[in-house]
Amino acid sequence: MLVLFETAAGYAIFKVLNEKKLQEVDSLWKEFETPEKANKIVKLKHFEKFQDTTEALAASTALVEGKLSKNLKKILKKIVAKDAHEQLAVADAKLGGVIKDKLNLSCIHSPMVTELMRGIRSQIEGLITGLPSREMAAMCLGLAHSLSRYKLKFSPDKVDTMIIQAISLLDDLDKELNNYIMRCREWYGWHFPELGKIITDNLTYCKCVRKVGDRTNFASSDVSDILPEEIEEDVKAAAEISMGTEVSEEDINNIIHLCDQVIEISEYRTQLYDYLKNRMMAIAPNLTIMVGELVGARLIAHAGSLLNLAKHPASTVQLLGAEKALFRALKTKRDTPKFGLIYHASLVGQTNTKNKGKISRMLAAKTALTIRYDALGEDTSAEMGAENRLKVETRLRLLEERGMRRISGTGKALARTDKYQNKSEIKIFDPSGDSTLPAVSKKRKIQEVEEPDAEVAVKAKKFKAEMKEETTVEDDEPVKKKKKKKDKEKQAEEEEVGPVVENTEKKKKKKKKIKDEDED
Repeated sequence: MLVLFETAAGYAIFKVLNEKKLQEVDSLWKEFETPEKANKIVKLKHFEKFQDTTEALAASTALVEGKLSKNLKKILKKIVAKDAHEQLAVADAKLGGVIKDKLNLSCIHSPMVTELMRGIRSQIEGLITGLPSREMAAMCLGLAHSLSRYKLKFSPDKVDTMIIQAISLLDDLDKELNNYIMRCREWYGWHFPELGKIITDNLTYCKCVRKVGDRTNFASSDVSDILPEEIEEDVKAAAEISMGTEVSEEDINNIIHLCDQVIEISEYRTQLYDYLKNRMMAIAPNLTIMVGELVGARLIAHAGSLLNLAKHPASTVQLLGAEKALFRALKTKRDTPKFGLIYHASLVGQTNTKNKGKISRMLAAKTALTIRYDALGEDTSAEMGAENRLKVETRLRLLEERGMRRISGTGKALARTDKYQNKSEIKIFDPSGDSTLPAVSKKRKIQEVEEPDAEVAVKAKKFKAEMKEETTVEDDEPVKKKKKKKDKEKQAEEEEVGPVVENTEKKKKKKKKIKDEDED
């Protein structure tokens, strides 16, 4: 059995002397404790040294990618093809498959081969003769540096750093521009305060100040290339009656220098925005179509890289940038936020307040799919992003119309318009509308109409009568109470008067008796 071993100095092919000892995988390391023991197991058959570091780098990159380099192909044809009946032990199974396909050599890769490679690596200085240890160490160091530089240069993950740096610089430029413009307006406002109310655009304001300088020069200067005619007339009229203070030429020069800085930074900002837009369309075209360049770049910057962003679920993408609010809501047991950085996307911004949560959830789900397609897919087309954006827009339209129509089919099918065909409609008289029933007499109709009216009138009269009875009953109750009180009072008086009358009558009778007796 032959062994293909790759080193930083070159390719080495060993011949296995005792294959029986290779069967004991667990104790194989004991056979490579010393160079003498190692020479009893394997023997160097051929060593092809690299000429320079460039060749070593090309060979190592080919091995990393699982490809067969030209130099290795020549060696295998010369050396191994002679012993074609023997197996070739390789460290990489993918490389073994390529060698078998192209050179028709039987390759082997197993745990036994891995242990054998580990043993050969431990005693490589003793097995390869004629190669000093210093030269071997220098070759290893040079190859490590060049390979690291190559990977750093061509790594697809490192391209994200350009987007992260660009969006961070764009935010810093916006802050600085705001500070500079506020300072410029306030500074020149002492001299010409009316100009700030007439010209609202910051860049136009700075260009106008840089061109004119002192407010007394507005009457003689021409600013038609900066301002429209109407605004120019207003500025000139305001300059004549301005209430601002007088300033020196040195002050005006410093203000003009500040305006130059504002204009230069604004121009650089537009250039940086174009760069970021092109870079985003090259790296993440589907993400750019879904949420825009700025929001997509901020999502990548927040996650660290496009690959890290692709590992996040849709719920995390929805809340990226609102972590502080999320943990505060969880701590206080309140409602969690519905969106983070994705709130600034155009699709979320054009919805009403009621549907912002639904649209942001759906947009985050579709955005997560497009991010994974951009990060892990081999195709660089933007069709998937366009389809998903169309689905979100149709869903948004349905929510605004409050429709219950089901969304079916892909975005492509929804976007496709049918061919217009002009169809003329001929209206025909429908005879089923003619009535064949006999006409009903008017008297019967009037009676039928009057009967329910009469019933309603009777019910209304009954209701009124009941209401009157209730009112009379309520009115009679206090009268009855008054009569009862009077009767009681009369009875009490009769009871008091009754015994007095009886006493007077008795006295009269007694007097009559006495008179009758005296007369007799």
